Amino acid sequence: MQNIISKIDKNARIAVLCGGMSSEADVSMRSGKNCFDALKRLGYKNAELIVVDENIAETLKEKQIEYAYIALHGKYGEDGCIQGLLEILKIPYTGCGVMASSICMNKEFTKRILANCPDIPLIKSVFVKKGENVKEKVKEKGLTYPLITKPVSEGSSFGMTKVNSEEELENAYNQALKYNNDVLIEEFVNGFFVTVGVLENDGVTFATEILQIMTKTEWYDFDAKYTKGLSEFILPAKISDEATKLIKDLAVKAHVTAGCSGVSRVDFMVDGETPHFLEINTSPGMTDTSDLPAQSLAIGIDYDTLVLLILNSCGLNK
Repeated sequence: MQNIISKIDKNARIAVLCGGMSSEADVSMRSGKNCFDALKRLGYKNAELIVVDENIAETLKEKQIEYAYIALHGKYGEDGCIQGLLEILKIPYTGCGVMASSICMNKEFTKRILANCPDIPLIKSVFVKKGENVKEKVKEKGLTYPLITKPVSEGSSFGMTKVNSEEELENAYNQALKYNNDVLIEEFVNGFFVTVGVLENDGVTFATEILQIMTKTEWYDFDAKYTKGLSEFILPAKISDEATKLIKDLAVKAHVTAGCSGVSRVDFMVDGETPHFLEINTSPGMTDTSDLPAQSLAIGIDYDTLVLLILNSCGLNK
């Protein structure tokens, strides 16, 4: 890729926001430290690592922060909350804006938005609120077992269960309700998981390389994600050129349709050569083992350049 020119003054006071109040705070701390170190290497001498708490508004004002680099994950960090606060404080920030962040945090509403784009293949599903009859809702929709139940606004596969029969449905539904009051139930796609980053540079939106994940578990569950040796990472994905182009095109289309800006990571399940959309992550991890840095490096964008690209997205989310 061509050299990326910084659009932010090197003397600007930049806050790298990390930590936060979600279940993913520890991961966010690692992401934030890496992004902060990259900004220092890039020459941003007034960059500062700030751990987000309930006093973040006062902290940002006291430190006279001019730009915010969001390295937060999960609730309050990538659901539109911190983005809305930064809008009120008139501090330009990286990545997706309030609307896209809040929509993409909710898997059901993401699908409702993307349903307006018939080219994006969505998995057949039903949305069930707390207190509704889950068995009746599944029957009404005509879903075919096995199914996957998942909280609509949770990451890392928390609260997700594979359901093989109607007898297992109620327990799986109740497990998801421990995390959210709303549950998304999708037909199970018997395939493999792929993920692809989406970035922007000078008005051009483009996809990174595709990462394929093959698991030793029945599906890409919490254990497969966080237990060493249970997943194999293949980069680039071992799929045809045609499928590669299709998935990259679909990722960019999903990013644009959902109103995303700056950066996102789009996940799919692939059955044979056919991709099925899963979700959009609007604040992808930036740790040493995260997907996005590896995907970007595969197309020639090293870590510091990736951080600069994301920094340049400040203000594009209006």
